[in-house]
Amino acid sequence: MTGTATGTTSVVVERRVAASPGRVWESITDLPEMPRVLSGVEKVEVLTEGGFGVGTRWRETRRMLGKEATEEMTVTESEPPDRYVTVADSHGMRYVSELTLTPDGTGATTLRMTFSATPSAGRTPGVLGRLMARFGAKAVARALAKDLSEIARAVESRS
Repeated sequence: MTGTATGTTSVVVERRVAASPGRVWESITDLPEMPRVLSGVEKVEVLTEGGFGVGTRWRETRRMLGKEATEEMTVTESEPPDRYVTVADSHGMRYVSELTLTPDGTGATTLRMTFSATPSAGRTPGVLGRLMARFGAKAVARALAKDLSEIARAVESRS
């Protein structure tokens, strides 16, 4: 967890997955499958056509703090099968998520997620911002680690 004078908080979590980067990439970019892989995701609505890449947008509904929260995600960088970055602007916050995949020995991958939240000037934070403020980055890190564990379980079970 890191913080800056601008109010940006960043969280980094990583997980080793017993599968190749290509197989992990297929799983983390299969947006319609996300609610079946991630227990925290209730619904995904893909807003763009075509394959996953820069410009891909979707609405993701999660249950957090006992409430549903829907955020619109946009892919701003995509380098298959190595990394992608998404941005969401919501309720006075800018959320940036980066997923990187690094080969880790034969047939394995280190999957790393970096998440940051930055408040917009003069705006009230949304659900994720309140989560960061109320429970701190450790709680966010636990939630992200759970996501990575569920991704690993889904990918590894297909081998």
